[in-house]
Amino acid sequence: MKILVDAFGGDNAPVEIIKGSMLAANEYGVDIVFVGDESKINKCVEENSIDIKNSQIINAQSVITMHDDAKVVLKEKSDSSMAVGFKALNEGKGDAFVSAGSTAAVTVGSTLITKRIKGIKRPAIASVMPSAKKPILLMDCGANSECRAEFLYQFGLMGDLYMRHIMKYDNPKVALANIGEEETKGTSTVKEAYALMKNAVYNFVGNIEGRQIPFGDADVVVADGFSGNLILKTYEGVAKVLMNGIKDAFMKNAISKLSYLGVKSGIDEMKKQFDYKEYGGAVMLGVKKPVIKAHGSADARTFKNAIKQAVWFIETNLIDEIEKALNSDMTKDELCNGIS
Repeated sequence: MKILVDAFGGDNAPVEIIKGSMLAANEYGVDIVFVGDESKINKCVEENSIDIKNSQIINAQSVITMHDDAKVVLKEKSDSSMAVGFKALNEGKGDAFVSAGSTAAVTVGSTLITKRIKGIKRPAIASVMPSAKKPILLMDCGANSECRAEFLYQFGLMGDLYMRHIMKYDNPKVALANIGEEETKGTSTVKEAYALMKNAVYNFVGNIEGRQIPFGDADVVVADGFSGNLILKTYEGVAKVLMNGIKDAFMKNAISKLSYLGVKSGIDEMKKQFDYKEYGGAVMLGVKKPVIKAHGSADARTFKNAIKQAVWFIETNLIDEIEKALNSDMTKDELCNGIS
């Protein structure tokens, strides 16, 4: 299995990206193909004493920054590490592409270079998130700020298939993010999507309010990219505030510090449960090849886990499953029985 890596995408590139990639190579047995300025990669490797044996480098001279217009991936910066990575993926030089670069540029590259699966209206960014019960999937997390009802319907289908085949959930519950549980609540688009999803081949359980999401009342939460990104970022921020608050409470005095020893294992488990680094990033669902958008602030461990998602994606043939579900008159029973 060969993973293409954008060596210059993200806040901590290239050093943390290279370190994380080699951690993944050692842990998952994958081959890494770095895409980026070869001289800079070699210099980074030498200065940080990183062993990249058995890895390849595809030279790419420029870098897409967070301030660049997303469409530069197509023309102005077609020689960038991201653009060259997408082209290499299309040419079969790797089985998946992982980048911590600009979300907008990854979306454009995925859609216009890698291309959509036949029948998919819009690809979407799907993020695995923690909940009080078990991990859930939120999509879209930023690829499509505005959506039509049929887009949201398809997000539900792709999310269902992701949870069945990758997370091994049996008949996952799919819900629509809304300001109330009632069918009559929400924008005209959300109400129209509700009407479509009521008759879906997947297990649609209705609307879900923001406060219910952390309790894991649904396995897949569907939203437009604007709302989904707000949910995701708020979720991460609140988790960080709570963990810092707990730490401060136990660090107040000698007695509280002693008390901490009695609950340390439980707090460590909770911290791990709500740590976004455990999943490393998000998958781009709806395109013809596996593309993973790693967190922009990814450190080595986070990027390693983003590559783990690429491995899951390839091993489960999820793209084939999405194509099969889209291009057939699949019933609910057939969807359930189609688990690999």
